[in-house]
Amino acid sequence: MPAPSAQGQAEPDSHPSPASAGRVRSGARLAARHCRVWLPRARPSPVEHTTAPGGLISVEPRINDRIRVSEVRLVGPQGEQVGIVRIEDALRLAQEADLDLVEVAPDARPPVAKLMDYGKFKYESAMKAREARRNQSNVVIKEQKLRPKIDDHDYETKKRNVERFLRAGDKVKVTIMFRGREQSRPELGRRLLKRLADDVAEHGIVEFAPKQDGRNMIMVLAPTRRKAEARAEREAEKARQAAERAEDVREERSTRAPQQEQRPARLGQEQDQG
Repeated sequence: MPAPSAQGQAEPDSHPSPASAGRVRSGARLAARHCRVWLPRARPSPVEHTTAPGGLISVEPRINDRIRVSEVRLVGPQGEQVGIVRIEDALRLAQEADLDLVEVAPDARPPVAKLMDYGKFKYESAMKAREARRNQSNVVIKEQKLRPKIDDHDYETKKRNVERFLRAGDKVKVTIMFRGREQSRPELGRRLLKRLADDVAEHGIVEFAPKQDGRNMIMVLAPTRRKAEARAEREAEKARQAAERAEDVREERSTRAPQQEQRPARLGQEQDQG
């Protein structure tokens, strides 16, 4: 029992009760939950990347004063070999020629540097990369679904779609869907796929032979020419049609011009007669 104080009252117990301690802990957890701050994760810049031992390094080549070596193997603006020169002499030659000194092979010993117009070089590199991306063949797999007992009209429609896809340079996945007792007659699907492959043989070949896959039978057709060739042919056809339209417009204007010149003359004659 605690000893009474000078006023005759008992001093409060220094140890809180279990219930009060639980309330204190729950209040502390609630405060910590509301005061928590979420910071976004730092991401590297798109033009820079991180390495394990060091920090951020640039992906651009070093040019001019950023080249921190004593000597370089210098290449002239036309590709001629100048030889190993001091970095000061190389910078002086670049300044006299109104060009940039670009480090093209930093891992060589000594590094290889070339005199060039760096802005023009970057522009040409970007245009070449853009042209390469445009000319690369992105093959897309189209799909056509048929039934074993398809009628002739629907078959012709599906066949035209397959021919159009193949002419565009895309692969075509042909699927025969079986229902019910049709699954016991897989020869119907093989016969239909063989007929379709023979009809479109001018535009495509069979890349994967017919194969049963559950309730479906699948065959893949590949185009006989690349997609870049098909795109070039379409662009040439569009240019030819545009030229024909322009020629028709010029002929129409040339035929209208004499008629418009004769009209004021007839109006003047009518006024004179009146």
